[in-house]
Amino acid sequence: MTSYIVRRLLAVFPVVFLVVTLAFFVFQLIPGDPARMYAGEEATQQQVERIREKLGLNRPILVRYITYWKGLVHGDLGTSIYFHTSITDLIGRRFLNTLQLALIAIIAATVFGLIIGTVAAVHRGSIWDYSANLIALLGISIPVFWLGLLLMLFFSLYIGILPTAGNATWKHYLMPSFTLSTFSMAFITRMTRSSMLETLGEDYVNTARAKGLTERRVIIFHALRNALLPILTVVGLRFGYMLGGAVITESVFAWPGMGRLFVTAVNQRDIPLVQGELLIFALAFVLVNVVVDIAYSFIDPRIRH
Repeated sequence: MTSYIVRRLLAVFPVVFLVVTLAFFVFQLIPGDPARMYAGEEATQQQVERIREKLGLNRPILVRYITYWKGLVHGDLGTSIYFHTSITDLIGRRFLNTLQLALIAIIAATVFGLIIGTVAAVHRGSIWDYSANLIALLGISIPVFWLGLLLMLFFSLYIGILPTAGNATWKHYLMPSFTLSTFSMAFITRMTRSSMLETLGEDYVNTARAKGLTERRVIIFHALRNALLPILTVVGLRFGYMLGGAVITESVFAWPGMGRLFVTAVNQRDIPLVQGELLIFALAFVLVNVVVDIAYSFIDPRIRH
């Protein structure tokens, strides 16, 4: 088991190297002068040249690449052009907010998706099955921004029981986490139903029933456990997307997270900040996939070999 975990962790390094390299060189091709954007339109050419020297933009690209790697090793992602502060500090404050929102959303999506999908599979062709398919269809079809605005209109303006923006109290988490979890819950529901239908027809499930085990034990410990691998894959992918793709949800609810910061960076053409955020998104996605791979080995020990 230990050797398997070590192998999976070692496989992260080539991916990280490739992500950092692509993130650096792709943004060198974007038109525009970061020094001019940093200094402002009214700055003189002499001031722009001083800033270019300060940021190291007058050095050869290979030297800047090596310097960028040295900064990454020490946890330095550079300086934001728009905010005039450390990108590491900016992302550090915002990433925790996004992580909290994504964790609540993925836990809710997984729990309800497993329950609804399992009930639909066990009661195939019944009203429960049709209701689960309808819920999944609505969750996949409803646009995130429209759902968020609808929730704000009903719970904040009409009823007045939930705040519209921010993250000061636990009430601020309810609408954003529900909005963010809707699509993932629908996706997990459909995957759970499909995987459970396939597993319920296997011989070992019929054997477990023939042994006299209760239906609940057969479903949970025999059918559901063997159906978890594809479901776990979906959960990991959706969690990775939440960490890097909560842009719309955070913008609608003015959530002080990575997604909203990314929108600001793009609008202000803050290339170093965009580059740093994309790097963090990619690293988070890679680490989530590693955790999912390790979780595979606990569900199915054959994967370790």
